[in-house]
Amino acid sequence: MPYVEGSHHVTLSVAGAQEDVDFHVGILGMRFIKRTVLFDGSLPIYHLYYSNANGDPSSVVTTFPWAQAGFYGKRGTNQAREVLLAVPHTAMDFWSTRLTEHDVEVEDVEVFGQRRLAFRHPSGIEYRFVGAEGDERVGHAGNGVPPEHAVHGIHGVGVHVSTPERMVEFAEESFFSRAGLAEEGDRVGLQIGNQKVGNHLEITVNRRDDQGTWSYGAGTYHHFAWNVATLENQDEVKFEIEGRGYTDISELKDRKYFKSVYVRTPSGALFELAVTHADGGWTCDESPHELGTRFQLPEQFEHRREEILGRLEPINL
Repeated sequence: MPYVEGSHHVTLSVAGAQEDVDFHVGILGMRFIKRTVLFDGSLPIYHLYYSNANGDPSSVVTTFPWAQAGFYGKRGTNQAREVLLAVPHTAMDFWSTRLTEHDVEVEDVEVFGQRRLAFRHPSGIEYRFVGAEGDERVGHAGNGVPPEHAVHGIHGVGVHVSTPERMVEFAEESFFSRAGLAEEGDRVGLQIGNQKVGNHLEITVNRRDDQGTWSYGAGTYHHFAWNVATLENQDEVKFEIEGRGYTDISELKDRKYFKSVYVRTPSGALFELAVTHADGGWTCDESPHELGTRFQLPEQFEHRREEILGRLEPINL
């Protein structure tokens, strides 16, 4: 039987590379694990990776800094919107203070009866810290973030839609969501896959905003990746989705660290079915303690290394 294991990573279109590093590493204390470029097209744009201490598949946030190329997106409805990250439930006061001290506006909100912290990336993308219990993923301690307060990894993804019924139908009938719904006002909560953590899909009804952009563009969410564990299972999941009539789905793409298939969901959100590469994943080109220290290029761009480095914004860690 095909299955989804849980989350794999989230990919965002941000503005500047340095402000992105300063936010994820300097403020959120995440580990910088990979510096490479977008594999699609010919335009050299950074692809930056951040994670918890161990680079768990369910912990990785990746970004494309598009401002240098002049590409900007529009946040709206029918689009993935919220980056949901898990922190220890006892760390909320620490994070509220820390974000404020770093001039990040933070707001206490309550969702499904639980306190969350709402704040934004410098490019405007919406983040939520969700308190986690029993989460054994190890946060990365760094830049003033102690281990007991560090980010565990992904909690899930928040999607905004104008017609939620179609997305709930897709999740339940074609994307292996667990039985049962959490409902509160204009929000529905689902769990995808068999992991205990990092697998939440939250659907918010939003008929106020205009349609958001789906292309690359600073300030927008690009896609959310789900872990389907093996290439054989990836094929079965893809076949199952196509068999339900969702044929807006890509061919297999080799991303060096993982292999991917992409499907456009009825909500407009782009989902990825990801399998960590069998030949090493993050450590296929850097040892575990060296992660993020060297600029990596896919083979098709290696002959352009000097040119690409000359075009990209320098990054200071």
